[in-house]
Amino acid sequence: MTTLPDRPNTALLIIDVQNGVVAGSHNLDGVLANINILIDKARAADVPVVWIQHSDEELTYGSEKWEYVPELKRRDAEPVVHKSYADSFEDTVLEGVLAERKVGRLVVTGAQTDVCVRSTLHGAIVRGYDATLVSDAHTTEDLTAYGAPAPEQVIAHTNLYWRWHNAPGRQGGTMETADVAF
Repeated sequence: MTTLPDRPNTALLIIDVQNGVVAGSHNLDGVLANINILIDKARAADVPVVWIQHSDEELTYGSEKWEYVPELKRRDAEPVVHKSYADSFEDTVLEGVLAERKVGRLVVTGAQTDVCVRSTLHGAIVRGYDATLVSDAHTTEDLTAYGAPAPEQVIAHTNLYWRWHNAPGRQGGTMETADVAF
């Protein structure tokens, strides 16, 4: 349904599952297990796995906090997109990586739910992609001290509103890991 012409393919996005991003995140072990299942499914179906990696003043490029968690293993041939904004498309090579692979549909996982995951989902829809959020494969930290809802509520709310998200010729939606087929 994507509005991008000649883009029949799907890609799996893994957003910011980095040591400094997910430390203390809600249900991290379960989320990592689900992302690994999705990686295996994508690789078995020859679907591109695209790794998104954030850096900023707190997440210094090349530092241990910046590195992907050791539970997830990227293959050398799988692209890494470096970013410094919440939206993974903003001022990055992501669009080129996806265009080269004729991708018009994204399956989205990662962290943090309420920042980079949401921003990337919206950025994808605005740019013409279909974007499915894997409802049990994203997480966030506890920001209740700053007035945010509890992490499980942030995750549930994001799943709720993205479930029916769409735009002319583009489709959002959610799906559980077990139901994702590439």
